[in-house]
Amino acid sequence: MANTDNENIIAVRLEHLRAVMRREHLAAFIIPSTDPHNSEYVPPRWEGRKWITGFTGSAGTAVVTLHRAALWTDSRYFIAAADQLRGTGYELMRERVPGTPSIAQWIGDVVAGGASTEVGIDGSCCSASVVEGLKTELRESGGLTLRTNLDALDGVWTERPPRPTAAVTVQPLEYAGETAAFKLRRIRAELALRHASGMLVAALDDIAWVTNMRGTDVHCNPVFVAYMLITADRATLYIDKCKLTDSTAAYLAEQGIGTDSYEAVGKAVRRYSEYSILIDPDEVNYTLYSSAAHCHIVRTASPIPAMKAVKNEAEAAGFRRAMLRDGVALVRFLRWLRPAVEQGGQTEMTIAAKLRELRAEQPLFRDISFDTIAGYEQHGAIVHYEADAATDARLEPHGMVLIDSGAQYADGTTDITRTIALGPVSEEQRHVYTLVLKCHLQLQNLKFPDGASGTQLDAVARMAMWREGMNFMHGTGHGVGSYLNVHEGPHQIRMEWKPAPLRAGMTVTDEPGLYLEGRFGVRTENMLMVVPYEQTEFGRFLQFEPLTLCPIDKAPLDITMLSADERTWLNCYHRMVEERLSPLLNAGEREWLHEACSPV
Repeated sequence: MANTDNENIIAVRLEHLRAVMRREHLAAFIIPSTDPHNSEYVPPRWEGRKWITGFTGSAGTAVVTLHRAALWTDSRYFIAAADQLRGTGYELMRERVPGTPSIAQWIGDVVAGGASTEVGIDGSCCSASVVEGLKTELRESGGLTLRTNLDALDGVWTERPPRPTAAVTVQPLEYAGETAAFKLRRIRAELALRHASGMLVAALDDIAWVTNMRGTDVHCNPVFVAYMLITADRATLYIDKCKLTDSTAAYLAEQGIGTDSYEAVGKAVRRYSEYSILIDPDEVNYTLYSSAAHCHIVRTASPIPAMKAVKNEAEAAGFRRAMLRDGVALVRFLRWLRPAVEQGGQTEMTIAAKLRELRAEQPLFRDISFDTIAGYEQHGAIVHYEADAATDARLEPHGMVLIDSGAQYADGTTDITRTIALGPVSEEQRHVYTLVLKCHLQLQNLKFPDGASGTQLDAVARMAMWREGMNFMHGTGHGVGSYLNVHEGPHQIRMEWKPAPLRAGMTVTDEPGLYLEGRFGVRTENMLMVVPYEQTEFGRFLQFEPLTLCPIDKAPLDITMLSADERTWLNCYHRMVEERLSPLLNAGEREWLHEACSPV
């Protein structure tokens, strides 16, 4: 689509939305990126923010007033958003950058003195905690009030997709490791500790994990649209009945889970008769949260994410098997890449397609785990870059390409980033590449007390670059689901305070990076498993086991920057990669891998 066409389309959509706002006497309307389940990635039906702005990133909040419009997003999308919003009338608001106003502050300034003091938001697509915070901030920003009972896009988005209707499937016990019935008993024990008679579960990956079921409702995330209400003696899954076959319905009954229609969840919450109900205000949308006002709400974090984050033996074994298959695909891809670029005709999009093709040849492949980021040279500096027909860069046999990719296998989810030299690189690229690897290794080799939070560890992964006055603004690591979402909490490794403790059995990524806008970007990422280290008089200590099996490109390294310990680790890692993958490769592939894993 030409940029001018996009500008015209967005202008028409904004005018239609403003017509609704005038009719409803609204001074502003807020459109977040979430769905009724507070998902990071959403089914097409709830991609309203994308539709009204033209910005395709996964994170962002749009605000439209009668005469102005703005979009807030984080540092991963600053460059992409600036490009996609150009000419649309939207102002880009860079979150966490000094001088950027909050949404409420901006609305208060823009609508001051206007005829209306009412702001709208769809309360069914925004968490209770976010709505409550907005109410307070808007009141303090000029006495503005927040209306939550209107989906203003519904009347203007004439081709809005319906809710997805694809059937769900059962995750085999050999991969899940625990039955749904057993998980429900564990959840009820946690609820008792929190003095809650039951709980409402809204997060789609939590529901998939509890039920041991998977779906295809969200691109790259094997989840399905549903709610779940758990009490002391029953559990009910609220789901469109067309998504259940006779066998899956029978399976749910065997596990002690009843079913009702998706729309019935609101009535069920209003009629909830137990004494107390646990509702996570960061997970459950404001509309449903308000429906439980008649009973005692235990307002606290859901216990399910912390339970799901610690992988059982079957899940851990599944990850290791998935990494072997993924490693084979990656070796075949990397062996193919440089010669293909030298022959000519390769672009960012063609190499992403080739990588998917090679992964799809592996047993138990289900999908990619997110859209591949393949950024050549200056595109590598765009943290969440995704090539399209207008930006698809031709690869040349020089410089570097950053490739961040992953796969969904039935027994595990993968996420890996490698920055590859396609030929000669500059001294600056060599220095930055090695600096990023040093940061990666500083975190990889850390030993730490059981229960330390990711924020406490984050500085370790930045020390080498901080010494040179350099930094990156995204998180250093996130949890990964077991054939579930590639982003999984509650634990994270990042600068912002995230108190969730790290425990043995958790998966986490290690992905520091440096991005020089307009020049190039570097990121190196492995998936890790948190495992025991040792017990001392000071308590239990943990360490990281690398799960990812793929060579780290040695060509752009400045070996003189690496310490003896860092060179030893790299050589040991490469020896492990070669030992585990070689039996699965043919002779030519083994020869390539042997050279790729040779000692430095």
